[in-house]
Amino acid sequence: MFRFLSSKLHEKKDDYGFWEHVDVLRAYLIRVVLVFVVFSFAAFFFKTFLFDTIIIGPLHKEFVTYGWFCDLGKWLNLDSFCFESVPIKLINIDLGGQFRWHMIISCMAGFSITFPYMMWQIWLFIKPALTSKEKRSSRGIIASINFLFFTGLLFGYYIILPLSVIFLANYELSPMISNQITISSYISTTVMLPLSTGIVFELPVMVYFLTYTGLLTPRFLKKNRKYAVVIIMLIAGIITPTTDMFTQTIVAVPLYALYEISIAASGWVHKKINAGEDAIPE
Repeated sequence: MFRFLSSKLHEKKDDYGFWEHVDVLRAYLIRVVLVFVVFSFAAFFFKTFLFDTIIIGPLHKEFVTYGWFCDLGKWLNLDSFCFESVPIKLINIDLGGQFRWHMIISCMAGFSITFPYMMWQIWLFIKPALTSKEKRSSRGIIASINFLFFTGLLFGYYIILPLSVIFLANYELSPMISNQITISSYISTTVMLPLSTGIVFELPVMVYFLTYTGLLTPRFLKKNRKYAVVIIMLIAGIITPTTDMFTQTIVAVPLYALYEISIAASGWVHKKINAGEDAIPE
């Protein structure tokens, strides 16, 4: 992949060889790492906001999502949609556990904030290999990538995570068994679930570029819809740490909508390519 990109770049700058492009890429990566370190370091000092408001937020019955579902339950005449409490009390069993997770959460916050800048730096590296028309439309592509990522991040945090927490917190094998949840178990779920959703939401962009390179066609995507539904349900099952079909369905529906959007994007690109036009939108 990198050798292909290097050859494209070489067409734009004849005095640049493979290793020169490696040096250029390294410069962009260093910038990203520096910005990541700065934001992670800054996030470290917002411990109260990161943990009490964001990480621990879904454990409070006042969490905004629980209010939404309670209102929905009242509209549907379903009292089970209103939650009185979240029966989870976190414990720490490692001497350095709390400090370690403080570091990890700071890094994850730094990564999320750095993500748009990282995408911009990737664009700057690829820019010499693009046509003038592609360059003019690049900001729309970068904005789409960032929009999908943060939409998935928010969807995972405000929808999937609280539903998973409620289900798992109230699930029991026997009244004789009490849950004692470690911060390691809880925080890993709280962090990885929204990030996974953010990455999965990049499906339309991935399909867009795979179609542009000729590896996918809209006909293939339409023909394999039934298999896509199965895969989407499997992904929903992996993303959600529950066996609750209601929660998995809530995850699967937007994923299938993204699949249909991907088919439309693929069809648009394929049509432009067959017409001999630039597939990158204005």
